[in-house]
Amino acid sequence: MVALIGGISLKREYINQCFPLLREFLGYMEVVKGRSVNTVEEYFLDLRTFFRSIKQMRGIVVQNADMEDIEISDIDINFIRTITLHDVYDYFNYVKNERGNSARALARKACSLRVFFRYLTNYTHQLEVNPVQNLDTPKARKTLPKYLTLEQSIQLLKSVDGEFAERDYCMLTLLLNCGLRRAELVGLNITDIKSDGTLRVLGKGNKERIIYLNAACRDALSRYLPTRPVDGVEKKERNALFYSRLKKRISLQGLHYVIKGYLKRIEGLDDFSTHKLRHTAATLMYRNGVDIRVLKEILGHENLGTTEIYTHLSSEQLEKAANANPLANIHKK
Repeated sequence: MVALIGGISLKREYINQCFPLLREFLGYMEVVKGRSVNTVEEYFLDLRTFFRSIKQMRGIVVQNADMEDIEISDIDINFIRTITLHDVYDYFNYVKNERGNSARALARKACSLRVFFRYLTNYTHQLEVNPVQNLDTPKARKTLPKYLTLEQSIQLLKSVDGEFAERDYCMLTLLLNCGLRRAELVGLNITDIKSDGTLRVLGKGNKERIIYLNAACRDALSRYLPTRPVDGVEKKERNALFYSRLKKRISLQGLHYVIKGYLKRIEGLDDFSTHKLRHTAATLMYRNGVDIRVLKEILGHENLGTTEIYTHLSSEQLEKAANANPLANIHKK
């Protein structure tokens, strides 16, 4: 259960495990910095693992104690002041070798530590020295995003049927055409659809952006809206754009279940996730002439570097380039 406790929208069990400074930090990141609940939860989980491992490495807990049983609620600023960069590297050795964390996971954990210790030194001035100021972490290997081809995307749209076909088709169309994140689609309200053919989207960090709806999106919405439930919807749910079978705002889990069901119908897409539809939208737009800076705004990326992953070349393009070499057809006699 997620609840708002002390300004933090986290699971109650997580809140109960926090020491006061950690609770203050998480509240600051969510309320002041506008971080999403998922991001704040990642901060908590990373920092909980960090402090558990520090206590274990220092022998503060019973030898061979299960990591999951180590309490961190007694951590205070005096304990934090004793943490050194050497402790941090020992922690990374532990999560890499004992827990099998990848370079990508290590990079995320390093980010959590940097943000937390920066909060204590730069914002609240409870620490005089930041132990992770000179922290080096492995570079996460950038992998090319998986995406559907144009043909697979069309197949996916054609596969839609059933009682909620208009809703499902509309959700798929928005995901494939607008490159929305899952949480952004789930969070859409009926009032976000504007009369000028645009859509208001609330992205990461509560940052608002406007997306222009193309003909396919407008048509899908016009077909879905007459079927959108009105009777029997609770007052607090009436503004939601997409509903579940129970006439409540569709959840992230509900969206995943629906989209995954359609993906399984298409050969070769069994292991694809809803998020791959965002990659698909971005890739198709870029390959059809959308400028990378425009794509950045459409996707709601903070940095252009994040968007540049979509500039990757397809295998077909690489093969075409190889065959375009004027020496490609010169053979030894």
